[in-house]
Amino acid sequence: MSTPTKDLIEDSRKLARRYRIDDGDGFRLKDFDPDDTGPFEKEDKEVTEKVLAEGKTALSEMQELLYAQDRWSILLIFQAMDAAGKDGAIKHVMSGVNPQGCQVVAFGPPSEKELDHTWLWRCMLELPERGRIGIFNRSYYEETLVARVKKQVLASQKIPADLVTDDIWKERFDDIRHFEKHLSRNGTIVRKFFLHVSKGEQRRRFLSRLDDPEKNWKFRMGDLDDRELWDDYQDAYEKAIRHTATSHSPWYVIPADHKWYARLAVAAVVVETLASLDLHFPEIDPAQREVLAQARTRLTKSKESTPP
Repeated sequence: MSTPTKDLIEDSRKLARRYRIDDGDGFRLKDFDPDDTGPFEKEDKEVTEKVLAEGKTALSEMQELLYAQDRWSILLIFQAMDAAGKDGAIKHVMSGVNPQGCQVVAFGPPSEKELDHTWLWRCMLELPERGRIGIFNRSYYEETLVARVKKQVLASQKIPADLVTDDIWKERFDDIRHFEKHLSRNGTIVRKFFLHVSKGEQRRRFLSRLDDPEKNWKFRMGDLDDRELWDDYQDAYEKAIRHTATSHSPWYVIPADHKWYARLAVAAVVVETLASLDLHFPEIDPAQREVLAQARTRLTKSKESTPP
């Protein structure tokens, strides 16, 4: 198999670093422009499609090495406001990956069984195995976002009243940092994406869903209820990123007003992440080589005719 070129890896690294937050001190969401397209012109689709295709090819090749080596696992977390393009980014960026080495989990409102466990429990059950890429479409971060903005959500979680104090969000951020540190210490690489869409672009996409019969199914009236809480959600996202961005599990604030660019930037982060690992096919030891030699001998002596 071919390997990604040094130029591609370096370009991916530069683009990824543009949006990387690994120290939340002083982080402000307003410093990031949802309309940004980095080094690319908005009209130059031919170039960007070529770059994205190269990134997806590199991702596919490195994912095969990740799977064969069976040492590392990758956890990609996607968070965003409604209509920011999480589903599309996941679908397009991961389209060339072998399904055997990738798993996608979408987290909705917790079930009664899930509410009878800690808020991290259901996500723990879905962590990717070694050699695989796991994708969380929403995640345990909802417990610092939706649960913070909508008080009734926190009230439904059956937590003893004495434990629901003014420090609960600080405590949840502490839990997340420790959890992600534990994952990193055991070979799970965590990368977190906030797809940053503007309120105006969200409105345009909602109207598109209403105007297009094939997109009607995507629309929920509850999306408009959340839209009315826009500022509260933006504040909650800012606090979550500020308090949980670390060197071992950074956030990437990805401009999402242009879907093609969001997908390209996400691909760059994943390529850069995989390229940073010492990925290679497992080495064959002398005992295994002997087994392979014996297998060759047996196949060579087989009575079946050799195909032309």
